[in-house]
Amino acid sequence: MLLLGGAATVEALTGMNRKLASFLIPWGVILYTAAGGLKATFIASYLHTVIIYAVLIIMITMVYIKKYSPDQIYDYLESVAVLTKEECQAIYSFENGTTFYDEETYACGPVPNNNSGSYLTMLSADGLMFGIINIVGNFGTVFVDQSYWQSAIAAKPTSASRGYLLGGICWFAIPFSLATSLGLASTALMLPITSTEASAGLVPPAVATHLMGNAGSVLILTMLFMAIVSTGSAESIAVSSLVAYDIYREYFNPDATGDQILKVSRYVIVIFGLVIGAFSVGLDALGLNLGWIFLFMGIVIGSAVIPLWNMMTWEKASGTGAVISAWTGLILAVITWLVACSIQSGSITMDNLGKNEPMLAGNLVAILSSGLIHFVYSRWRPQAFSFDELDNRIRLVENDLSGLSAEDKDPKMLDSSYQWIKTRGLAVTTVLLVIWPLASIPARTFTRGYFKFWIYVAIVWGLLAAIVITILPLWESSRELMQMTSGFSRLILERNIHKRSSGTNTDDSGDEEDADLNVESLHYCALKTHEKTDISRVV
Repeated sequence: MLLLGGAATVEALTGMNRKLASFLIPWGVILYTAAGGLKATFIASYLHTVIIYAVLIIMITMVYIKKYSPDQIYDYLESVAVLTKEECQAIYSFENGTTFYDEETYACGPVPNNNSGSYLTMLSADGLMFGIINIVGNFGTVFVDQSYWQSAIAAKPTSASRGYLLGGICWFAIPFSLATSLGLASTALMLPITSTEASAGLVPPAVATHLMGNAGSVLILTMLFMAIVSTGSAESIAVSSLVAYDIYREYFNPDATGDQILKVSRYVIVIFGLVIGAFSVGLDALGLNLGWIFLFMGIVIGSAVIPLWNMMTWEKASGTGAVISAWTGLILAVITWLVACSIQSGSITMDNLGKNEPMLAGNLVAILSSGLIHFVYSRWRPQAFSFDELDNRIRLVENDLSGLSAEDKDPKMLDSSYQWIKTRGLAVTTVLLVIWPLASIPARTFTRGYFKFWIYVAIVWGLLAAIVITILPLWESSRELMQMTSGFSRLILERNIHKRSSGTNTDDSGDEEDADLNVESLHYCALKTHEKTDISRVV
């Protein structure tokens, strides 16, 4: 999905054919992921995320501080919503007066199904439908995405629980702050962006280019490339791990060594990169874009959410029931989606299938039906499973226990971490999904003061998230960074001493001793890079 939107953006900003971009972009992922593996992914993800947040702060600053102010954007949005059809036709017209305005294509005039037709409101029927679809789809991406599970497994339990919660709060700044700045600016400035272009993800590059020229285009391209590479590397590692451990090692070579698994993983990473490029081209050939795929995502994967949740938290949850409910939920969701489209539009086409109403029906059936089916099945045929058995059934490659301490496997500590994240995760979810939207309803159409408060929250949230993402990993890793720096400094110093003394030292024993020290320093640095990864350091 991200590759599809990225290829469209690259084509819009550079002129490169999007099909070619779909194949070239994955190679930025393949090269370093195949060479460096999970550790390279963690380190690169930190650098990518820092760059993404840096561009985010620049865009917020350009919209609300340097170029415009919250008051100006508020006035512009108010004026756009009261324009008549004739005024919109005059604005969106060629120099000879011929208009190219279409109510279904451009954002101009009152917004259908919004309170008072305003852009400055949370009372929006289409917004509510999109919000529900978004929740279902994103629940699916987190629960079904192997990269999330893999990162959690690679981290210490206490760090994973806190890191994922903090990471989620920081991540929210990206859609929230970016939409509040570039998203609103596109409508306020009445840029000629069609609904198709907006659905393809071209609003940010269009606004950035309008505000900053070529510099804005470069920044958005950089931000986009960082997002694609960061996500792509995590997905590549996730898929390669599934194939190497759950297929190759499980069914073909149970006694596989670490080197053999690594070799298989590298092959899979290259193949997966080529496959996603071809898949992106296929979706584009069907006329599907980023927005369509985003809405459809929950229909495909939403049915796995509740069964997976039950499997993690309910000892009597049935494994067989989870499989049956997930597939049954998918089938029911697709049927509902098609029927709803036929009832609403009278015919089934890609455009009609992409409307909010059929997508909403399919998403809700996917997540709710599978949960109900799994609950009933587990009550009918409960599976008595103790989670203590899970640890005993995990076979480590070459029995590698590096990075694991007795404290990391303490049942009391694990239960404490589980309770910690359950209560705080529920609290954050309630605030973001229930309290915040409900608190915005009494405002109806935002006043100038309420809108400015909203903007300040977006700015502060984005700024604090950028600071946390940039500084906290360095602070928490300061001891390891100092040790590595000390080791490399020692190595360089020893080499300099060796060079100075090589002209007068005729005894080979001195060279051997110096070489031993160099090897020791290299070994020390290597050991430090193989320590247990802390997920909170790479949030």
